[in-house]
Amino acid sequence: MKFCSQCGNPVTQRIPEGDSRLRFVCDSCQAIHYQNPNIVAGCVATWGSKVLLCRRAIEPRLGYWTLPAGFMENGETIEQAAVRETAEEACARVRNLSIYTLIDVPHISQVHVFFRAELVDLDFSAGPESLEVQLFDEADIPWSELAFRTVGRTLECFFADRRTEVYPVRSESIPPLAQPANT
Repeated sequence: MKFCSQCGNPVTQRIPEGDSRLRFVCDSCQAIHYQNPNIVAGCVATWGSKVLLCRRAIEPRLGYWTLPAGFMENGETIEQAAVRETAEEACARVRNLSIYTLIDVPHISQVHVFFRAELVDLDFSAGPESLEVQLFDEADIPWSELAFRTVGRTLECFFADRRTEVYPVRSESIPPLAQPANT
């Protein structure tokens, strides 16, 4: 951030009085600009034993498969965001949502929240952010072509929990990928 969204003057990074973290602060109007994590909301949408996946038509991870999900908007609940993203990416309607995974991704300042949900019907298709949308049995999930580790982890948990039909709310954190050592 270079300029204040309140008055347009330059900002500097410093620790404001009474705070303990670096923040962007306007030297002119003293506005403190907080930057907080983004929330990604989505669904593990099922039809019988199959799970709905979308092949991404946008970056990041263009061409890779994902659960229908995206960034929460201001003014909506996390459940509304998951329903909206499923409709936008897969043109699918879902019901009986139940919160399932909460995955912190602190190295990119995101929290991913997935709900278990049932498809209302088989009337789905690729939305503008998807190349294709398809139902997959567990054996046919394209594991090596999944776009995000949070999606892979959510699917791993889902299929493991499905065997016992017990679906606890899972809360985890995903660390950054290890960087190769310089040689």
